[in-house]
Amino acid sequence: MLLVGLTGGIGSGKSEVSRRLADLGAVVVDADVIAREVVEPGTPGLDRVVAAFGAEVLAADGHLDRDRLAARVFGDAEALARLNAIVHPLVRARTAELVARAAAADPHAVVVNDVPLLVESGLATTGHYNAIVVVAAQPATQRRRLVEQRGMSPADADARIAAQAPLADKLAVADYVIHNDGDLSALDPQVRQVWADLAERAGRTMRP
Repeated sequence: MLLVGLTGGIGSGKSEVSRRLADLGAVVVDADVIAREVVEPGTPGLDRVVAAFGAEVLAADGHLDRDRLAARVFGDAEALARLNAIVHPLVRARTAELVARAAAADPHAVVVNDVPLLVESGLATTGHYNAIVVVAAQPATQRRRLVEQRGMSPADADARIAAQAPLADKLAVADYVIHNDGDLSALDPQVRQVWADLAERAGRTMRP
């Protein structure tokens, strides 16, 4: 098994790269998806979040109101640390379970751990991953996408970008860089090239 860390700043197009890698045969373990699963209604994770932040972070249907919670912790380091202390261990445990399952199913699997805050969390320098892929976009590109595609105000977009590690820090840990300041169609040849190398390293037989 080859364990790959995939990261990129908000608005970089990382999710598009993740989808393309999955289409090519990678097993994608998405930290954002897992972070939602561990706080679904009825889970111990949601119970702990409510105990820490109050029932006002719940939507009317009992699900976590992620926007309300994000507004509560954004810019409040102490509150964010409390939230991370609840969610991160649950995400790590579930991630380890899914990675182990993929390895057991296929010893030549390429498992891509999609982690938006790979650099910020310190995981990028632990030697945990066999390779790290960074999807790189300039801040101006990120800002434009966040405003045009996600409806953020320019100020909110700038704040979200500034809250993450700068691109230079991500590039410093990258084994592979996929540049994405242009049209999304330009991703395909880059992703295929990275996939070909990862698959070869994992001992996979390439699809035609």
